[in-house]
Amino acid sequence: MLEKYQKKIKTVKELKKIIGKFPRTKKVIMCHGVFDVVHPGHIRHLAYAKSKADILVVSLTSDIHITKGKYRPHVPEKIRAINIATFEMVDYVLIDFNKTPNKNLLSIKPDYFAKGFEYTSNGLPPATIAENKILKSYGGSIIFTPGDIVYSSSKILDTNLPNLQVEKLISIMNEYKIDFVKLKESLRNLNKLKVHVIGDTIIDSYTRTSMIGGQVKTPTISVLHHKREDYLGGAGIVSRHIRAAGAKVIFTTVVGNDNFKKLVKQKCKNDGILLNAIEDKSRPTTHKNTIVTDQYRLLKIDTLDNRPISEEALNVIEKKIKKHKVNAVIFSDFRHGIFNSYTIKKLTKAIPKNLFKVADSQVATRWGNICDFKNFDLITPNEREARFSLADQDSSIGRLTENLRKNSNFKNLILKLGAKGVFCVGNKNKINEYFSIDSFVTKLVDAVGAGDALLAYGTLVYLNTKSLLLAGIIGSIAASCECEIDGNIPIKPKNIEHKIDQIEKLMGYSSSNNI
Repeated sequence: MLEKYQKKIKTVKELKKIIGKFPRTKKVIMCHGVFDVVHPGHIRHLAYAKSKADILVVSLTSDIHITKGKYRPHVPEKIRAINIATFEMVDYVLIDFNKTPNKNLLSIKPDYFAKGFEYTSNGLPPATIAENKILKSYGGSIIFTPGDIVYSSSKILDTNLPNLQVEKLISIMNEYKIDFVKLKESLRNLNKLKVHVIGDTIIDSYTRTSMIGGQVKTPTISVLHHKREDYLGGAGIVSRHIRAAGAKVIFTTVVGNDNFKKLVKQKCKNDGILLNAIEDKSRPTTHKNTIVTDQYRLLKIDTLDNRPISEEALNVIEKKIKKHKVNAVIFSDFRHGIFNSYTIKKLTKAIPKNLFKVADSQVATRWGNICDFKNFDLITPNEREARFSLADQDSSIGRLTENLRKNSNFKNLILKLGAKGVFCVGNKNKINEYFSIDSFVTKLVDAVGAGDALLAYGTLVYLNTKSLLLAGIIGSIAASCECEIDGNIPIKPKNIEHKIDQIEKLMGYSSSNNI
């Protein structure tokens, strides 16, 4: 249905061949902007520009270079390009992968460059002066369009964000020629993989209670105890997710000499996980007990010791990393003793050459730094951790990931954005690739452990397919599945396949059809 509009979207090379060299017989006018939400002000701007030339070219700022708001653009570049291409007045659309339009202005050499009237209200800004200088250098000129109607995309988006979950997924799957069959196929043959997980064990407990009332004389809440449920969390649940997916798992961790050590051993034995449990009698096994009252989390009680592990324990972990022959090593960091700037360097050095290296940081109450994990093949931090590591509270997600690459030199990134989904950045054929994937949560029950599920399935699918897109989609779906169940429970491939079927039905496709 959109093929005829897709043909309007051109590369710089294609466009130069079509319009010819300057000066030319048919006049060309170019507009440039974000066009996140196309509103009446945009339409009048484009219509006026078209009236001044034979050919109207609209240039769009690529997602990675948009700095208006942390989570802008709301509409990804491919969808924005199609939106603009559907207008009859627009002849060609160009996605500009540079920070400014200057390079393309000099390359394409349009006869005119259309700017909105607001750029003249208080004198020309420096960026417009630079653009004008380029145009004058070859004989082009700027045209300022009338400003009788102006609307702000930012204000529109602040008022009501459109739901583009389906449109984003359709667009990116079309671009990469991926269908729902391929999504399911990415989960096949995971049993051929073997992964070594190194990280902090956490026992996550839910103490279920109901409210009785409060004391009259003191502000003490009184609850009735019903039961306590204990789950293997932290790097332990990452290992369980990987094993549930069918892959072989080695789990190396540090535990205390207590009953929770026995729980860790029993869970791993039941799942068929090879456990290297390094016992430290001077510290407890990390335990986080959440008091749940009538479905509300009333209080969390932590029993832990965050001291760095001993040099002896560190040496044991180094030997285990060197010893085990696996497809990938995952460092699952919660900053409860195993990982710090010193140990990360030593443990990273122990990883055999050419082995796939993954690092994840899920620091809730501690200080961590995902940038300590240098030159890893895949990192999966959450936004809070990334911003803390870079001391950056305000940059857009695109700029944030650029700075993260400079500081950690990752090869692939899946940045977790909570309810907003994930933002993925990779390097495909030496060209940066980046895309966002919305959350697939239908009904949120318990978000604890979502990042662990994403880490596990994102790693396995990337190993299986070498596709960051498939890893990002399946990882996000696995996280969504975890959010829809109560408790930190391993996600199985059948859970993900069921969610894929739900998404496919939502998108209106049958399982036999390709996109």
